[in-house]
Amino acid sequence: MSAPDPTAPDSTAPDLPAPDLGAGSIRASLADYLVRTRWFAGKGRDFAITDVRELGRLPGDAPQVRLLLVDVEYAEGTDADRRETYQVPLSCYAEPQEALEYALVATWPAGADAPVQAYDALHDRAAMAAWLTAFSDAFEAPDKVLRTDTGLAFHRLPFYTLDETATSLLFTGEQSNSSVAFGEDSLMKVFRKVTTGINPDIAIHEVLTRASSEHVAALYGWLETAEPTSGEPLQLAMIQQFLRTASDGWELGLASVRNLFAEADLHADEVGGDFAAESARLGVALAEVHETLAEHFPTATADRAAMGGLAAAMARRLDEALPVVPGLADHADALRSLYEDVASLEGVRVQRVHGDLHLGQTLRTVRGWKIVDFEGEPAKPLGERVLPDSPWRDVAGMLRSFDYVPRVVQHTIDDDEGEGAHQRAYRAAEWADRNRAAFLSSYAGRDLTDAEQALLSAYVADKAVYETVYETRNRPTWVSIPLAAIARIGAR
Repeated sequence: MSAPDPTAPDSTAPDLPAPDLGAGSIRASLADYLVRTRWFAGKGRDFAITDVRELGRLPGDAPQVRLLLVDVEYAEGTDADRRETYQVPLSCYAEPQEALEYALVATWPAGADAPVQAYDALHDRAAMAAWLTAFSDAFEAPDKVLRTDTGLAFHRLPFYTLDETATSLLFTGEQSNSSVAFGEDSLMKVFRKVTTGINPDIAIHEVLTRASSEHVAALYGWLETAEPTSGEPLQLAMIQQFLRTASDGWELGLASVRNLFAEADLHADEVGGDFAAESARLGVALAEVHETLAEHFPTATADRAAMGGLAAAMARRLDEALPVVPGLADHADALRSLYEDVASLEGVRVQRVHGDLHLGQTLRTVRGWKIVDFEGEPAKPLGERVLPDSPWRDVAGMLRSFDYVPRVVQHTIDDDEGEGAHQRAYRAAEWADRNRAAFLSSYAGRDLTDAEQALLSAYVADKAVYETVYETRNRPTWVSIPLAAIARIGAR
């Protein structure tokens, strides 16, 4: 069992009354809590909580940790995106916990006694110790699965013994899930927006871990249960290797560009922070990951009808973006021409891919590049995210990221000081071209065929259209970055 943590809140007996999950006060508290979090995707939209269900309780003496499912419905949107389900783990106490006051989510009556205090469990070290202990105990359980009497199943892979004494630390950065480090030992990701089925992040990490891939953090285990209504699997969290000394690929790219901009008389290949060698290594890493995925997941060959469907989907996303993004209409014809080229292709190999790859999904370690977050594009339904796709989609995502990095630095500097803007624009284009070329050359190892180039160009354009919508809605001053890229695409 985990050693007691002297900094943790006072523990109380877990024999606490269950909340009335239909009570309006509890639902109102949960709604207020959701809009305060970083991971709730519905901020700025009118929504209502339509249902709250309890999935189960973590094993352990105290505190009582309840895992809730919260169903949200938005006032506007299509049938596909009006409803979402979020996981909310609550750490419950009979007495207020001063150290957790900032993380209070809700209270509920407890008869004649004081009301139960329910806190965000990810902020509670005593609650996090319960997760860690359960994953550790699963290592010794039959078939390495620890099953609780409330229906939770902690799965472990037979590769690593966890340090139960490690102290938890919740990451506070902007992200769609919640991640907690346990000392320098392991990292647990709690999925916030959940859906039934096998989470691709777990499925892919398991395959790559068992295949001894050097390009991912090893998977140690995961938590799942059955969805209360349908009985389908619902995966709630995963625990994996913590790459404590790793550097974020996006931040490394930004540092390289800043170094280039500081050396006004030098070219990208002459400065000490030249990134091209790292881009080349990343290309090799992605190629090897794709090769391993093709060996362990189903592959297929897309015929002309399937490629026509892909082209139609790209055209549909463009049509949906046009009323959202002023200025995109000027390039619509050129974009549609790229998509029409895809419709004429056939015999295209498809397989399991990352699905949402960019520099922010990579980490540089002393042992090389690691690729993270294989969930796919969060906005897509799970059924679409697990479908075979062309590896060129992942390549396109990285190429767009190599274009974004220098433009973001340029944009930031030009907002503060206009002097030298022309020179920075030149250097930004030089950095982007150099790193795209290094990455693509190392990934492919050869010249691309005409069909591959047509498909890659369409994926790049499709990604840029997505970026224009995202920036318009979230960072309007940045929308010029993907719009400029689309203009360059149309000029070719």
